[in-house]
Amino acid sequence: MEEIKSEKLSSSKSFTVTDPKESVKILKSVNEIFPREPLTVPEFFNKIVSDHGDHTALMYKKEGSDEWTPITYKEYKSRVEQIAKVFIKLGLERHGSVAVLANNCVEWFLSMLGAIFAGGQICGIYTTNSSEASRYILESCRANIVVVDSDEQLEKIMKIKDQLPHLKAIVKILSTNDIEGVWKWSDLEEMKVDESEEEYQSRLSQITPNSCCCIVFTSGTTGNPKGAMMSHDNIIWNTQSIITALGPFEMCREIIVTYLPLSHIAGCFIDIFLSISLAATVYFADKNALKGSIMKTLYEVKPTFFFGVPRIFEKFYEKMDKNLNKGKGLKRSLISWAQSAALNYHKEIMSGKNPFPLQYMLAKYLVLNNIKAAYGLNQIDKLGVGSAPISTEILEFFMSLDLPMFDAYGMTESTGVIFTNSTREMKLGSVGKCVAGIEARIFNPDEDGYGEIQTRGRNTFMGYMNEPEKTREIITEDLWLKSGDIGYIDNEGFLHMKGRIKELIITAGGENIPYLHIENLVKNECHAISNTFLIGDKRKFLTMLITLKTKMNSDGAPCDELAPESLSLMKELGLEYKLLSEILNSGPDPKIIEALQAAIDRANKKAISNAQKVQKFAILPNDFSLPTGELNATMKLKRNFVLNKYSEIINKFYS
Repeated sequence: MEEIKSEKLSSSKSFTVTDPKESVKILKSVNEIFPREPLTVPEFFNKIVSDHGDHTALMYKKEGSDEWTPITYKEYKSRVEQIAKVFIKLGLERHGSVAVLANNCVEWFLSMLGAIFAGGQICGIYTTNSSEASRYILESCRANIVVVDSDEQLEKIMKIKDQLPHLKAIVKILSTNDIEGVWKWSDLEEMKVDESEEEYQSRLSQITPNSCCCIVFTSGTTGNPKGAMMSHDNIIWNTQSIITALGPFEMCREIIVTYLPLSHIAGCFIDIFLSISLAATVYFADKNALKGSIMKTLYEVKPTFFFGVPRIFEKFYEKMDKNLNKGKGLKRSLISWAQSAALNYHKEIMSGKNPFPLQYMLAKYLVLNNIKAAYGLNQIDKLGVGSAPISTEILEFFMSLDLPMFDAYGMTESTGVIFTNSTREMKLGSVGKCVAGIEARIFNPDEDGYGEIQTRGRNTFMGYMNEPEKTREIITEDLWLKSGDIGYIDNEGFLHMKGRIKELIITAGGENIPYLHIENLVKNECHAISNTFLIGDKRKFLTMLITLKTKMNSDGAPCDELAPESLSLMKELGLEYKLLSEILNSGPDPKIIEALQAAIDRANKKAISNAQKVQKFAILPNDFSLPTGELNATMKLKRNFVLNKYSEIINKFYS
């Protein structure tokens, strides 16, 4: 294992550390045609500003306004430097942390870069976290400053501030009234910082590429969250690698919408660092983006690059497919022809053929461009999905609209994406090829080639903050990063996923069951099913919880009123139910039970063994959502929460 030698790097003893004050050795990457020089975030940002200072960096709406307000890269840098000096004045120590508990906003971006420019680290906290969960993170990262955006978030901090000995300042973004012991963000932007200038310049000059600049806490769905430390080099190197993998990109052309939580690696990496690398313009979606307003923002902004989690695209699919199917006669036939032409064209391209594009071009210009424009997707060059598995049905739907989606795979600990499809190389059902410069292997494969996915490279994080044992558990002595995911790499280099090692269901008979595959099989057999949840770990047979599609309120919580897809099923069955409670209170009508059982039977026919067949099911009283607790802030299913919440129903299956 060869390390990179450079005068710019601070001395270090190891490739992993657990103290944010320490630096790491940088592993020399394999297969890099032009090895990249280690850089700090400030160096990289300053170079972009020097080259593209007058270009618009950020676009946001002021409170109560519908007009977009621009911030150029020059203004962006000036405000970052101001906030960096203010943070020093407020007590941010060198290698200290600034924590942000806020929805995506300009101040989040300024806090992140301000903390880094001041020689510290940034740490995000999910807005859905409780006071106690926030306390755990703030205590772990020894936060000197915490930035909040609302009264709700401030209240969480005020409850616990006396338990945080390292905390020196609390800052509130949306603040008009003076609150004792709390700084207003507007005061920070205007504060005189002359006395911080010398210290600021000193700290800036001491920042090295192999030091920590960012701490991303894992979601903590199976225990306390772990603080994954990223170095400047982790972020800058991986940013450049992803641009190479997904390219070509055009500087100053890309438009990105920020809406995924910035406390998650995907939001942080794409919205802040990838956007800087491309001198892109970032638009801020409103705080209700994940509750449904994102489609309105897309229509308004027309991004060129958009990354989402599967549940976002599932919602898009439901709405778009429903609208497309409203057409009748010639209009519907024309749409079907266009979708078929685009899907066939892209599939032939994927298979290595060079199809004659006449039908595809006609479909694109006569039909598909208009459909994309209706949803603000007509400028999209790159549409990405990750963080959880997505069905082939949805990938093919977007491909049929001339929106091929690159499915990608990564981890917090790998500083984001490590495998990805691209517009140049894509295979449906895979998560793409390994990013250049990163090594990948399948550890201890079975007879079918499936084993644990492990990677090694400059992208691998520094280690878990204050957790040496857990760091040793995930990074081997020879620096392979254990993913905990099972997959295999085919003879063309594409990675195919099977599931999490820890989350495979192992029945009482010892059979390994890939639950996601079975859940998707059932879900795809009935348009009224919203979510499926497979049970069977250490059980004699498989059972399933099913949710029906209902409307959502403005907070993203499920309503009692049935969604159009569920109403359509009721109509097909000759039933007049309009509410989910009506279905459940009367004891589900036998026709509904038969329809859902028929969907399960069809899915069971595709099972490779009797052990993989679903034997019983129940309809839940509400769909899964963030407000009801089944989903986390990145819309991932919290399986342990579901098992506990519905334990009574589950136990009846086996009693």
